[in-house]
Amino acid sequence: MNPSTSTDYEGSADHLALTSTPPSAAARRTRFIAVASVLGLIVLGLAWELWLAPLREGGSWWALKVLPLLLPLPGLLRLRMYTYRWVSLLVWLYVLEGVMRATTETGWSQALATLQVLLCVTLFTACAMHIKLRLQAAKALREAAAAKDAAADTDPSARAAP
Repeated sequence: MNPSTSTDYEGSADHLALTSTPPSAAARRTRFIAVASVLGLIVLGLAWELWLAPLREGGSWWALKVLPLLLPLPGLLRLRMYTYRWVSLLVWLYVLEGVMRATTETGWSQALATLQVLLCVTLFTACAMHIKLRLQAAKALREAAAAKDAAADTDPSARAAP
């Protein structure tokens, strides 16, 4: 297998196109929305379980649910595609909790659960859009490079003299 076209390692053409392409303004906006959503989920989870509507008086150990949300922050800030992909899967656990609590609890907890679901949907949408934008930019870069190579192969003046 030719390593220049392999997609199985970090030196692959796809990886190089993704890492060498600076993010567009739209991709930077999706990063901002994703990071803001994660931070919002962290603040919401802590406030909910410690002060606003804890499961037990005086706070709940359930506040530890925000710890997994700390893990993706460095990857989101560094525009790592892998992080955006796994966060778009992780977020569904928080959606499930929010939907369950929004339908079974009342008062503050119900409102906070609904807010959690909204933040999760926002996070998922931002991650999905970020991935789409970055893959489109990488594809366009690959296609432009292939067109340039094809033009160089057909244009005799572009070839180097022996």
